[in-house]
Amino acid sequence: MSAKITNLTQFRKQKARAEKRAAGDANAAKFGRSKAQRATEQAEAEKARRHLDQHRREGDDA
Repeated sequence: MSAKITNLTQFRKQKARAEKRAAGDANAAKFGRSKAQRATEQAEAEKARRHLDQHRREGDDA
């Protein structure tokens, strides 16, 4: 019989990495947006800003 030797430091580090990766994946699913979504939102914001600027009256500097 031969016993498998386990390095506890490596084991702890692997466990910590797995936990960090799981937390990162959860955050990405919760807060992450795709590049296409960011571009669409930016285009919509720019369009809304231009729309408001077009309806601004002269002399309204406030």
